[in-house]
Amino acid sequence: MLYKTLMFMSWCVRHTPYCLLMGIGRVLGNLYYLMVKKQRNRAIEQMMLSLKLPENEVRNLVRESFVNLARNMLEILYMPNLNAQNLHEYIEMDHFERIKAAHEEGRGIVVITGHIGTWEWMSAAMALSNIPTTAIAKPQPNLDYTKALDDLRAMVHVEIFSRGTSELLAAGRALKKGKILGFLMDQDAGPGGAFMDFLGRTASTPMGAAVFARKFGSPVVPMFILRQKSGKHRIVIGEIMRYEDTGDTDRDLFAFTEKMTRIIDGIIRENPTQWIWFQKRWNTAPDQQKKNKHHTVTSKEQGA
Repeated sequence: MLYKTLMFMSWCVRHTPYCLLMGIGRVLGNLYYLMVKKQRNRAIEQMMLSLKLPENEVRNLVRESFVNLARNMLEILYMPNLNAQNLHEYIEMDHFERIKAAHEEGRGIVVITGHIGTWEWMSAAMALSNIPTTAIAKPQPNLDYTKALDDLRAMVHVEIFSRGTSELLAAGRALKKGKILGFLMDQDAGPGGAFMDFLGRTASTPMGAAVFARKFGSPVVPMFILRQKSGKHRIVIGEIMRYEDTGDTDRDLFAFTEKMTRIIDGIIRENPTQWIWFQKRWNTAPDQQKKNKHHTVTSKEQGA
């Protein structure tokens, strides 16, 4: 029943003028900010700790982040309207040639990003630009919601590997076929993650991107989608990064993960209203860390 409801909502959203949809998103975001006290307070607390800003300024930034989140959710429902012909009406890309160059290497592309902007549209933009795109995604608590989301992704030709299945094998095959494999690196990775500074606080960080880059020799490309004041989205594509092998696997994986994390940290600091501040990013304390030798990635640590 929920699946049919969500797909009907998507149909309604897709038949609503986009500018009106963004206005609805502002209203819904403000309502959400007022209604969810627990998430609102966690977002305010975490932003104050990370950015060292006064509370009145933080409250305004967090409110705007809730507006952006509501708009993101509506845009996911709207996503099947995107196609190769109208993509430029919604999205502009910086340095697309970097993705093309990485794709031409034939080793797949490890894309690192975070819960910044409408990240689902970023995947759609790559797939609709003839760059085969995949990602490892955490199933939602409700299977109907997961199925609806996966079907919306499929409509824009994005392939999803569900975490907790045989996703590691499927992800490896995707890279061997030259596809993009996307990683959301701004999630808590549990006791097996790499503990490092993230937004001014020690956080358990996923190492999956570094592990796959090492194993398959894939180029790594930082990529983020940012909502612009004009109403359009801008996809920022960073310079190609390479895993550096010095012979010390543990140290090399940590160093590369830290290098990638610094990039994500900087993007969030520059665009604080476009990140989800109430997520439990610092949920795992440093004293819970597992000691791993020659790290092997697990589902929890993939970061997708």
